[in-house]
Amino acid sequence: MGKIEDAIERADQESFTRQPPKTLKGQISYLIRQLGSAKAVAQEIGVTADSVNRYRRGARKHARADVAAKIDDGVRQRWQPQVRRRRQRQAATATGITVETRARFGYTAPVGTTDDGRFRRLTVHLPPAYAQRLFDARDTGASDQEMRGIVAEGFKEIYFQDGGGRAAGLSDVTLNDIDYLDLDY
Repeated sequence: MGKIEDAIERADQESFTRQPPKTLKGQISYLIRQLGSAKAVAQEIGVTADSVNRYRRGARKHARADVAAKIDDGVRQRWQPQVRRRRQRQAATATGITVETRARFGYTAPVGTTDDGRFRRLTVHLPPAYAQRLFDARDTGASDQEMRGIVAEGFKEIYFQDGGGRAAGLSDVTLNDIDYLDLDY
């Protein structure tokens, strides 16, 4: 996954109203309810159906680290989908999305102005239209670079041009060398 997709996933998980199951037995039971069978869970996490049943019964209390990570990821991806959808719909229609990042911003500007890229730490609230575009791009399988372009375009309009009040000659903003990126909605 790319940095922006990871940030969306973290923001989704922060919106959980209840925490997902923490024990191996609870996680496996949840995945079996979601996927329908031990065989389907086994295919997803890369073990045998017998191993899945041992985890479910409690005969095995610990999974290998790589298998435990797959189980945890599978649970978190499926946990509270309605809460996630409601929060995303609210961000895309009413509240927008807040992006906090430290990255190198470069841009194309008129002659005589400084257009050298440099690291900036920014926290910018983007309007709902950008949230909708970002969620649509993620849902259609867009690359991290395409999603960066959406965020950079939002930064150009909201931060650099201040909604059209300044830097009218600014034509292109790029978001490179992301140190960290966090989303909230």
